[in-house]
Amino acid sequence: MEKPLNVAVIGGNACGPKAVARARRCAPDARITIIEQGEDVSTATCGLPYYVSGAIGNQASLVARKPDFFREVMNVEVLTRTKALAIEPKAHKIEVIDLATNQASTLDYDKLVLATGSTPVVPNIKGKDLKGVFTLTKIKDAITIRDLISWDGIKSATIIGAGLIGLEMAEAFVSRGLEVTIVEALDWVLPTLLDFEMAAYVGRHVQKKGVELVLGQLVMRFEGDEDGRVHKVITKDTEWETHLVLLAVGAKPNTELARGAGLTIGLAGGIAVDEYLQTSDPDIYAGGDCVENVNRVTQQKMLAPLGSTANKHGRVIGTNVAGGLEAFPGVFGTAIAKVFDCNVGRIGLNELQAREAGFDVVTCLVPGNEHATYYPNSREILVKLVAEKSSGRLLGGQVVGAGETAKRIDVLATALAFGATVDELANLDLAYAPPYNSALDPLHHAANVIRNKRSGYARALTPMEVKNKIERGDNFILLDVRSPGEWESRRIEVPQAKLVPLGELRKKLGTLPKDAEIVIICQASVRAYQAQRILDGADFRNVKFMDGSIAAWPYNISGTR
Repeated sequence: MEKPLNVAVIGGNACGPKAVARARRCAPDARITIIEQGEDVSTATCGLPYYVSGAIGNQASLVARKPDFFREVMNVEVLTRTKALAIEPKAHKIEVIDLATNQASTLDYDKLVLATGSTPVVPNIKGKDLKGVFTLTKIKDAITIRDLISWDGIKSATIIGAGLIGLEMAEAFVSRGLEVTIVEALDWVLPTLLDFEMAAYVGRHVQKKGVELVLGQLVMRFEGDEDGRVHKVITKDTEWETHLVLLAVGAKPNTELARGAGLTIGLAGGIAVDEYLQTSDPDIYAGGDCVENVNRVTQQKMLAPLGSTANKHGRVIGTNVAGGLEAFPGVFGTAIAKVFDCNVGRIGLNELQAREAGFDVVTCLVPGNEHATYYPNSREILVKLVAEKSSGRLLGGQVVGAGETAKRIDVLATALAFGATVDELANLDLAYAPPYNSALDPLHHAANVIRNKRSGYARALTPMEVKNKIERGDNFILLDVRSPGEWESRRIEVPQAKLVPLGELRKKLGTLPKDAEIVIICQASVRAYQAQRILDGADFRNVKFMDGSIAAWPYNISGTR
């Protein structure tokens, strides 16, 4: 009788358990072993900020499956508190050590799965080893932080890094009554995900929630008290006292085992795998945070440390170690986060990334609402699309705001997966009823703005371009076509500004010089575009509108709102 397949899986968090479950279903008689150096397997680490905040009350809720489930239901051997020390690919052996007994041993395998995950980046900052300086990757980290902030003496927290974890943890700390400061080396929050104007929207919201943002600064050192506990953060320009520091500047793939086994490591720093998630050794597969992925827009390799990606990897690997041939197509870098009352989503390339990748792009900024405004409680969102100018092919999108963003990101994920253009997006038959949407979704509007730009009907400047013109003192008219009441409550207070409400524009064409450069604004660009077309028809020759108008203006503004 043929010997059963022997599969070993190193790593018990997301990719590993999913690969195990799939392999068991595909190969019911296989011998399968999970090797995990922690005490738990299949943990929901994405839920850690919500455990710290108290939204998730019981730490047991963060463990999706207990080791006993895999043993009893899946017939899988689970070796927790066991660390893999080395892999011998030619001998098909793994050297392991039992962390409880310090006993070393060797395991055999026919097929090996590396799901070793990632480790937080710890910047080389003096004082990083002081008490009260944390990273957040494991349940025990969250427990320690939560216990610490329960003490009466803990009043403030500093977060280094304004990425997803940093912003989610800012909300967690504020909800626990702490004063929170975020330090980010780059000039805006979520700098690797969002473009500046979208990030500014999120940053303003975070500041309204009482969080202090220190942007464009590096931390020079931490200082401790007489007990060796952190109590001060020092940057180049300022310093402040703090009772807790969270390092949230990113993660790096755990590739030590793979390197030791002679496996190829890619240029992005992760384990190199092919479309079947097979490493340079045909009997070793790898997935999750430790591997490189294909960016489906650029076809370049990238890291994608997300639980959703890791679970997809696990299913593909489980199929293939059992004899299948399933390919993983890659990722779009899809991400979404709850940042206080702001929902932040993105997919594909942002504008900066698209330009760096060599694309000639056209973009739009479109404020809108999650559903029909006449139905109660409609909340605002802001959409930015990035498309290839020549073809209209979608390259990416960002959606932020208090309203529903997840379904818009999911629509864009589907559209990008099938190579859709803005023309196709504009005509998607999306669901409509007043409680759920407007007759035209904000994505429809955004696609139509880009279509109008590509056809030449619409000409626009970005808010940053308008700000640069103002700061240079350019001679142009910033024509505001809102109502006088809107003008009084909130406006861009600059010498170039001039109010002519849209309803009066045709009557007052003679008050505007036809040879002047005119940039039109309103609340959300709809009236501004209409005004541009009116002036075009009246033979004004240098007219544009500002993308997103007042609703998307990322700078300080005058007024009462």
